[in-house]
Amino acid sequence: MPIYEYRCRGCGKKNTVLTLRISESVSPVCERCGGSDLVRLMSRFAMVRSEDDRFDHLGDDAAGVDENDPKSVARWMRSMGKELGEDAGEDFEEMIDDLERDGGGDGTNDSDAGGEGDL
Repeated sequence: MPIYEYRCRGCGKKNTVLTLRISESVSPVCERCGGSDLVRLMSRFAMVRSEDDRFDHLGDDAAGVDENDPKSVARWMRSMGKELGEDAGEDFEEMIDDLERDGGGDGTNDSDAGGEGDL
């Protein structure tokens, strides 16, 4: 079922029209002002990709990541999360926000992180 989008020339509202068939003629009317002077818009569309294609795309993106730059890594992590469509949780988003903002420096001393001497 095609969905067509129109913009009313009278009031500027974007209107959506759902049809049953591509061959069906449409006479759109503005939902806001009732006007019939609407211009058809180019709609966005989604392209279904296989999981392999998505991972290939992520690999291509990773080639430009500077692993010594926390902001670069954060940008890649954010795009990876969007590409995979998984919700990694609020903690993940906060961590990425911190990396993008200030490189992840939270003032802690890594030498206090624990190690063999803490046993």
